[in-house]
Formats: sequence, C-alpha cells, structure tokens
Amino acid sequence: MAAELSDLTAFVAVARAGGFREAARGSNHSASSLSEAVRRLEAQLGVRLLNRTTRSVAPTEVGARLLDRLSPALSEIESALDIVNGFRDCPAGTLRLNVPISAARLVLPKIVPQFLAAYPDILLEVVAEDSFVDVLASGCDAGIRYDERLEQDMVAIPIGPRQQRFAVGASSDYLNRRGRPEHPRDLLNHDCLRGRFPSGAMISPWEFEREGEIVKIEPNGRLIVRVGAAADLAVDVAIAGGGVVALFEEWLQPHFDSGALEPVLESWWPKFSGPFLYYPGRRHLPGPLRAFVDFIGSQR
Repeated sequence: MAAELSDLTAFVAVARAGGFREAARGSNHSASSLSEAVRRLEAQLGVRLLNRTTRSVAPTEVGARLLDRLSPALSEIESALDIVNGFRDCPAGTLRLNVPISAARLVLPKIVPQFLAAYPDILLEVVAEDSFVDVLASGCDAGIRYDERLEQDMVAIPIGPRQQRFAVGASSDYLNRRGRPEHPRDLLNHDCLRGRFPSGAMISPWEFEREGEIVKIEPNGRLIVRVGAAADLAVDVAIAGGGVVALFEEWLQPHFDSGALEPVLESWWPKFSGPFLYYPGRRHLPGPLRAFVDFIGSQR
C-alpha cells in the first residue's frame, strides 16, 4: 500500500497548521485540494487521520503518531531536494521563521526588505508569537530567540543588535502629578503597567542595575497586558498619563524622541545580549534558510 507523497505532505501541512485554510495560506494549494488529498489518504489507509469540526482540525491518535513519524522523514526529503536547489544561481522556495513579536517589530524590519530584494524567488513567511514553541514541530525552518530561551542541539548566530536595554518611561503629566522616581524602589509607590507571559506567568520582578548594584522590585499596578500582543496598549496608557511602562528601549525610543514619554531612571536601565537566529544543525540546510543565514552573516 503506497500512499502518494503529495497526499502525505498535504496531511502533514494541515495537521501542523490546524486547519485546511491555514495550511493553504502557507502553500501553493487550495483548501479544497488539501481536503481532497487528506480524504484520499484516509480512504487508502482505512483510518481517520484528522478530527474535523467547524472550528478546528486536529490529528486523531493514529494521525498524531503518523505525524510524528512522517515529519522527520519529509524533512530529510526536503533537505535532499534542497541540495539540488543549492546549485541554482538564485535559491527558491519558502522560508518560515518563528519569532517573538518584539523581533518582528524591532529586528526584522531592518533585514527583511533587503533580503527579499536580494532573493526574489524566496517566499518568506513570519510567524510572530511569544509562546515558547518547538520551531520544527510548528512547521518552521528557524526561529529567533534570546540566550535564555535557546533550545539545545541547535545552531545559533547573532541577528540584530548585540546589546539591548529595557527602558522605563512615563508621561510628563503623570510624573508632574506623582513625582519623578530617583531610585528603583520609588516605583513601588507608582502605577506600573505590568505584563504577563502567554503561559500565564507574570513578568516580575522588574530588574535594574547601576555600577554593579542590582535592584529588583515587584511592581504594583491595575493594568496587566499580555507580552508582545498587547504591549502597545500599555504604551498608549502610559502616554495618556496612566502609569509607568517598561519595554525594550527601541520600542519606547520614538515616544521619547517625540516627547510623549519621558525616560525614567535611565541610569538604571539594565543591559542584555541581543537575539539569535537558531536552526537545526543539519549538514544540508534548505536553500532559502542557507541564503538567509549567509545574508545575516554578511550584515554583521
């Protein structure tokens, strides 16, 4: 019983994407053609591989097991085909990146336009989210992460700024009313706009550093936003005089420049290392990923 490779590929794409329409967006196939391919595969195998509802598509138990076995096999096939692609004058294909929202906003805009101009035959798909996911299991080729979130057995190369800072700011109106903090502990008497990770954990404490002294505080405040997706709401509330916001310096800098926000405790802003592009350490990288890795290397 030999299943068509195209049908197997369609099943994997739909299972990873969680839906036929979602899978179609990342491929050259329509949702109806993917649905037909999966039905054909299920009929040939004699088992249901996907549970379908009006709202979601998810693998059955046997479908999940098949997905686990097929994913590495199809990756090896893609790698083999990409060896041929590597001999092309201009690499072609799809490159999928999984990145935090901060990287999509602060890092990629300085890279993507030039990369797409240099490689017109590459389709770049960026999945921006702040959940810590397995890049390969999510169907992506590579990801962007910071030191503390890099997975083992992955190759990591610097991308974007090599050093960043967390900045703190508030509107002049707010600071005129509530006072300007002179020490991080003064923030305990202020309305701080706090964040929560997608996992549900709070981002706490806020950490500050100056001349070797490290101060950590548990901020108080009545607004909590999800990291990344709702960060702009916290910024807007701070601009409106609703409290003190802490974010990447690059995120807040335009508002400092315009005067909408005023830097707070700038001499205490902590520094941290910049992000990394990371990907599996396979011998033969897919052509689009190899092109992106080489492009990032040429920018340093």
